Formats: sequence, C-alpha cells, structure tokens
Amino acid sequence: MQQIKCKNLAIGYSGRPSVENLNFSISDGDYLCIVGSNGAGKTTLIKTILGLTSALKGSISFVNGFGKTDIGYLPQQTVVQKDFPATVWEVVLSGFQNRMKLRPFYTRAEKQRAKKVLYSLGIAELEKKCYRELSGGQQQRVLLARALCATKKMILLDEPVSSLDAESSAEMYRLIKQINKEGVTVVMITHDLEFAMTKASHILFLGDETFFGTRNEFNKSDFGEQHGHFIGGCHHE
Repeated sequence: MQQIKCKNLAIGYSGRPSVENLNFSISDGDYLCIVGSNGAGKTTLIKTILGLTSALKGSISFVNGFGKTDIGYLPQQTVVQKDFPATVWEVVLSGFQNRMKLRPFYTRAEKQRAKKVLYSLGIAELEKKCYRELSGGQQQRVLLARALCATKKMILLDEPVSSLDAESSAEMYRLIKQINKEGVTVVMITHDLEFAMTKASHILFLGDETFFGTRNEFNKSDFGEQHGHFIGGCHHE
C-alpha cells in the first residue's frame, strides 16, 4: 500500500531547482535508498518530504491514511548535536514530542515504548548516560531509537553511517535492516552504492538524469551498468 506519491516534483533553494520532473512513490515496507553525487538534491528531497522546505513545482501526496506525523527522522549530525547535554533517556523520549501537542507529560505507554526500543537496539544499559559522552556509533543508535519513538510506520535516514567506523557502520546497517523486516518503511540517503545495489528494495538515483525502480531494475539498467563496475560487480547476489 502506497504511503507517499511524488508527481512532477521540482526541488531546490531560492527558486533554483536541483532536481526536476521527479516521479516516484514509497510503499509500506519498502527499503528505498536515495543515491547520487554531492549536490544532487538528496537531503533537499528529504527535507521537502518532511515539509521543512517547499517544493518548487509538482506535488507530494500522503495517501491511504499516512501523514507527516507517521515519519521518524534521523538527520545528519552537527557538532552541536553531538555535544547535546541530555541523558539518553531524555533524547529518546523526545521522539514523541511531535504527537504530544499541548500535553506536558509522557504517557506510560510512551515510556514503555521507549524502553522496548532501547532494548531492541541494544542500548538499554545506556539509558542514564549523558548523550555527549557516548561514542559515535552509540549516539547514532540513540538517534535511531528517537526516530522509532516518533513512528511505527516510516523512518527517513540521512547518511546514518557517514561518520562511523566499519564495525559501527555494519551494526547500524544490521539494525536498520532488522527494523525494516519488522514492517517499518525505510528511506535512506547513502553514498554506499554497493549497499544500495545489494540490499535496498528500491533505488532512487538523483543526478543529471534520474532513475526510480526496484534494485533489480536498477542493476539491469544503464545506471547500474555505468556505476556497477566501481564495486567490481559484487552487487549481484
């Protein structure tokens, strides 16, 4: 079942489009990887979907009862965010704030949900730790937990492993795949083309030309032929 439909979309800043005539959809349970060169508009697209910036042309439709409040977001971290002076518990609980409106306190159900998410991501023992004292990999898992507290339907991830070492990256990928298998739609910006060409259900390529389709369709397309040799053909399962 479709959740988001983008039709004839143009995105960019100050009236200058970085991508035009973009058409794609996101459905329940998809694992969509958004790939492309720096400046191609990947982060702008995510921010446009979230309503943080406006589309220049075209439309983004939320369908079948799906809405913006059904999205959890894990943005790229800034230096200020990495030094955030709060406990892990406080950071994770803040994921519920988009649903609280004027309610001043977290409910028992929300606290139970936060406990469950912390446990599922293997960071329950960090609950009382200060966020800024954690390793980069631990911080990303905390932010992933926060995103999961915001939604049970879809998470948007902007290069979630860009600042992590190989071991932490592998663990992050494993957790994201686990979340997707449990029924959460995943939309992830990544520079890891090998990962996209082997693990994603769908690929959206942004550049001078755009492509949207399944992983297999991408691998068989001119885009896959053009870019696959950079990873030695190891995209074939």
